[in-house]
Amino acid sequence: MRNDGNNCRPRRRPGLWLATLVWSTLCVAAPAATVTNWPVLHLSPQDRILVLAPHPDDEVIACGGIIQSALAQGLPVRVVFLTYGDNNEWAFMAYRKHLVLVPGAVRNMGQVRHDEAMAAAKVFGLSTNNLTFLGYPDFGALHIWESNWDERSAYRSMLTRVSAVPYANAFRPKAPYKGEEIVKDLSAILREFRPTKVFVSHPADHTGDHVALYLFTRVALWDLEKELTPRPELYPYLVHFRKWPLPRGDHPTQPLEPPDEIDEHINWKVFPLSTAQIDTNRAALKAHRTQYNSTKTYLTSFLRANELFGDFPVVTLSVTTNKPPVLSSPPRPKRSTELPDELTETERAAFVGLHQRFMQLNDNDLVVSIGFSRPLGEGVEASIYLFGYRDDRPFGDMPKLRVKLGESGQAVFDQAQRLKRDNLEVIREPNEVTVRVGLSALGNPQRVFCSARSYLGDVPLDWMSWRVLELPTNSVASLKGP
Repeated sequence: MRNDGNNCRPRRRPGLWLATLVWSTLCVAAPAATVTNWPVLHLSPQDRILVLAPHPDDEVIACGGIIQSALAQGLPVRVVFLTYGDNNEWAFMAYRKHLVLVPGAVRNMGQVRHDEAMAAAKVFGLSTNNLTFLGYPDFGALHIWESNWDERSAYRSMLTRVSAVPYANAFRPKAPYKGEEIVKDLSAILREFRPTKVFVSHPADHTGDHVALYLFTRVALWDLEKELTPRPELYPYLVHFRKWPLPRGDHPTQPLEPPDEIDEHINWKVFPLSTAQIDTNRAALKAHRTQYNSTKTYLTSFLRANELFGDFPVVTLSVTTNKPPVLSSPPRPKRSTELPDELTETERAAFVGLHQRFMQLNDNDLVVSIGFSRPLGEGVEASIYLFGYRDDRPFGDMPKLRVKLGESGQAVFDQAQRLKRDNLEVIREPNEVTVRVGLSALGNPQRVFCSARSYLGDVPLDWMSWRVLELPTNSVASLKGP
């Protein structure tokens, strides 16, 4: 688990170190407590369970009960880790009693976290042969998603100082740190294991690695839509979110409920746990010693009476211009008391919140409108991301547009390459921006990933969760031409 967004863990900026910081009737008796009224997620005898974790320890706090219940029912279980969790100076200092910043020592700590995950698996009774470590860069996956595809160079990890998987016991040692390589590995695992249920980190998570793993997983599943039958069900889990979960600390009889901010937008499901399962989760969590010893209060906040899963619905856009815009929402300006705790006074004073005004199709253009809580001030920027997907073209080849907005100007990029603003219009008003982009500029996509964020330098201020937009088939076909 990692914090490169807003939650209770200390925020770390690149180059800086901050030290302030179903229940199964086969294995349990009764649930620990009555949980919320959300529908219950059930495991079936035909299920094959794939848990995708950004870092070692996420598998326990998010899916420990799922893993236990699946094993008790004799279901196949595979756990895959995107990273070795090798970029956590704070936890490593608490573990080693000194700074761990030398690249070789950082990689050694990645191996420590690998071994902790193996120990946690044994607590569950899960064979370590069913654990897979991909070895992509901790704290770097979202950067790869945004900027390291196709002809772009591989990402270079901030602390390990490598651009390819450095671990000999990884799934594919020496795999370059590039987007298509991550999709390749996930696709290989999906194709071989053929899961029926996939548990993965959430697109509303406030941590980049968590968001990126969801996005890469989406691409891999779409690429294999015609191969994987039945189609796997996707169950995202939330870990990092502002002022959540509450109360902090070990409260095993209380339910884990979704944050109010996104509660109404997601169809959640709960997976009730017994007291025995919660106790086993606690023991498995303690096996992740580097993390447990440094952030025990936060981690034990997830030892609750249930686990929680749910995704944003895919939004289907219509070509007709007569329908009202979709995804419209009223502005929800954040009060100063609701801003991220780790922001400095200067950053809080510069804060610009975001809200989605609408998204729609209009004459073969995708129109996206974003509202600001106030005009962009000096040094504050915002970016809108639009990534197209087609099933007949490698995703690495597809345009990945970023519209970057400053106080008085704007620029358009495809990954890191600056583009002319052909086939794209930016309409600015003090408290909002509307981007109109031709679908051809997005590669005539069948689907579009969309997100936005505001930031001051390298400090994230606010962001909008990545959403999946589905385009009507007729609009895509009409643009392909002869």
